[in-house]
Amino acid sequence: MNQLAFIPVSEIARVSRELETQPVLRCETLADMFRVNALYMIRFAGSGHIGSSFSCLDILTWLWTQEMNAPNLAGGDLCFSSKGHDAPGLYALMIGLGRLDEDYLHRLRQLDGLPGHPDVHTPGIVTNTGSLGMGISKARGMVLADRLNGVSRNIYVLTGDGELQEGQFWESLQPTANANMSEITVIVDHNKIQSDLWIRNVSDLGNLEAKFRAFGWEFARCDGHDPAALQPVFEGFQQVADRPKILVADTLKGKGVSFMEPHQLADGQLYAYHSGAPAMADYQAALEELLARIQRRLQPLGIAPVQTASIDCPVRPVPKAPQSLIKAYGETLVELAGKHEHLVALDGDLMKDTGLLPFKEHFPERFVECGIAEQDMVSVAGGLALQGKLPVVHSFACFLSTRPNEQIYNNATEGTKIIYAGSLAGLLPSGPGHSHQSVRDISLLGSIPGLKLLEPCNEHETALALKWAVEENAESTYLRLTSIPVDIGFELPGQYALEEGRGVALTTGCEAILFAYGPVMLSEAVKAAEQLRQNAIGVTVVNLPWLNRLDSEWFLDLVESYPIIFSLDNHYRALGQGAMLAAALAETGNSKRLVSLGLDAVPRCGLNHEVLAYHQLDAASIASSVALCLHPTEAGPTVCSVGGGV
Repeated sequence: MNQLAFIPVSEIARVSRELETQPVLRCETLADMFRVNALYMIRFAGSGHIGSSFSCLDILTWLWTQEMNAPNLAGGDLCFSSKGHDAPGLYALMIGLGRLDEDYLHRLRQLDGLPGHPDVHTPGIVTNTGSLGMGISKARGMVLADRLNGVSRNIYVLTGDGELQEGQFWESLQPTANANMSEITVIVDHNKIQSDLWIRNVSDLGNLEAKFRAFGWEFARCDGHDPAALQPVFEGFQQVADRPKILVADTLKGKGVSFMEPHQLADGQLYAYHSGAPAMADYQAALEELLARIQRRLQPLGIAPVQTASIDCPVRPVPKAPQSLIKAYGETLVELAGKHEHLVALDGDLMKDTGLLPFKEHFPERFVECGIAEQDMVSVAGGLALQGKLPVVHSFACFLSTRPNEQIYNNATEGTKIIYAGSLAGLLPSGPGHSHQSVRDISLLGSIPGLKLLEPCNEHETALALKWAVEENAESTYLRLTSIPVDIGFELPGQYALEEGRGVALTTGCEAILFAYGPVMLSEAVKAAEQLRQNAIGVTVVNLPWLNRLDSEWFLDLVESYPIIFSLDNHYRALGQGAMLAAALAETGNSKRLVSLGLDAVPRCGLNHEVLAYHQLDAASIASSVALCLHPTEAGPTVCSVGGGV
């Protein structure tokens, strides 16, 4: 059975009306109805965060239906998520309450649909989130603006408990209390699991009441799944007029579906429902459990059972023979750690996503889980390096290159050797949205002294790059790693070896030469070259994995016979690899034309193939750009030096 079920908005409105005089029961029932639709949205989209959405839906439902005045409308109370992973749950609620068009149920993580993390371009969304720790600071800015404008309203901020490991969260507490911002109420969704592990096994939060009261906040704690417990807490908060308020709401990740709740999760065991879409069997079991509980609530009251609508589960193409760079990286790291006892791996709460599970299994004493605290992690690595260890630091590229940028620079000034591995690099996957699409890390890290940046293109080059970083490079290295499985549309030469600042041709042609890197863009470039070849246009595609190092003599010799040079960046065009190639030409007075293709706008959220096409970085768009630049009179006028913009 490949059908997916959702509850139409008309049914949600009917049940809400019939339970209007019973606010607690209405909240419990609506929250489960929203869970049904969030489950549908995630399964239909193929990805999303179920556990974090389900854990906070009772809280959000109570706020939006009972506590808030004109929620998120002009002049009304505001509510937003600082953690961002609950986006599917929030969207399901907003759709169910008529705040978003019902058609959005079918457009999670699609182009011009609902982004993977909240974004202000979605009606009713107050602020962008996805990068953790910013929520209270944003709320304080909103209160400052309200006070200047003479506006009085409440602002509710939902945070995750893993988010409490971020430094900015704690930086924001004191000034908010100092300003007596009673307008702000923070709710901690305390489900006690961060991404995959119990928080107590990563960085225990300790006595939260003592900590928050010490900062001058009004404090309360209750069962976050019990509306009858939430009600008196918010009533009490309304009486506090001289300080901000914080509620630690004890919740369960995956609440509402018994097998998604972590009742039997042992220490060290990974929680299975943080991200991704459930298997079809899990989807069906979860749906049946949720619908059965909804009906059990309604039946004694004589309320008609909830009717669902169904739609076929979309069939999307999957790679036929994908290569996994993260898997190759993890296996190579274990191999190297067996040879180099001073190698230590540090993780930022993403070990499943960064390929570190094998390392932790083989070398638990040399594995350090730092949690959601990138600045702390990078400085810990700096201390390890100063004492003769070789730290290998892991996180998503979007966070590793940004939050601890100052700490990476500080480590560089000490002249020690550290390896930074940034996964989820580049435009894809595009479903999570721009907070997780790392398309500026080359520019952020490329100028740091003694830090060499490279992005491998397949499993073999990934192993070569890591071995080079550990055993050959005397300085520090940043490895930029694509996380999605990719059908590689090319092969490296049989005796291929890394040579600093140099690359290798993957196709041959005499009309143009195109430089690219990484599995996504090189595969698109090679496909583009094949399309062009069918139109009698020959293009040489070169794999150049080096992002801030270039052998200028090799480069200038290689491009000498070509009338035009193209660069293809999985990054903003500004200060990507193309800028390095252009600089090499300029420094030698070479007047050859270089056309840079890449991103010029904030990356869009959507399905991978549609986002590549939107930004003109798929094979067809690349082939078109090359053809237009080579033969503009045949194809009409074009501004071919600009790629990937809107």
